[in-house]
Amino acid sequence: MDVLNNEVLVAFVEINKAINKLVKLDAERLGITAVQLKALYKVDRNPNISLGDLAEMLRLTNSTVSGVIERLVHNGLVDRVVPPENRRTVSIHLTEKGRRTLNQFYASGSILVNKLNEVLELPEEERSQLIHLLKIVLAKLSIEEELN
Repeated sequence: MDVLNNEVLVAFVEINKAINKLVKLDAERLGITAVQLKALYKVDRNPNISLGDLAEMLRLTNSTVSGVIERLVHNGLVDRVVPPENRRTVSIHLTEKGRRTLNQFYASGSILVNKLNEVLELPEEERSQLIHLLKIVLAKLSIEEELN
């Protein structure tokens, strides 16, 4: 069996492509990029998040996320805030415009959210089985334990 071209790996690649395409379509409707949409979402869910923590959550480098945040600041969607008690850190906050943009994402019938809701409509037993199998695959593909 060709390990790099088997139906399991191909299925994961196709699922990843489909999700990325849906995020891109949602972002384009808002006039931003997919990475910017993901950043706005993470900032909204994690108030006072640092640039480093945001980079880690997005699985991107600090310099890449710094550029994303710079463009979001330029567009008035987020602010960088330097807390007076620790001037070496910077936290990222949504602006009112950023919050309106995210609200528009939710209210305008996000394609991604609608498609994920279709997946959630699977019968409970199938959803549980899917989650169980995905956790097994993730455990087998994880290397954190091997690195320690």
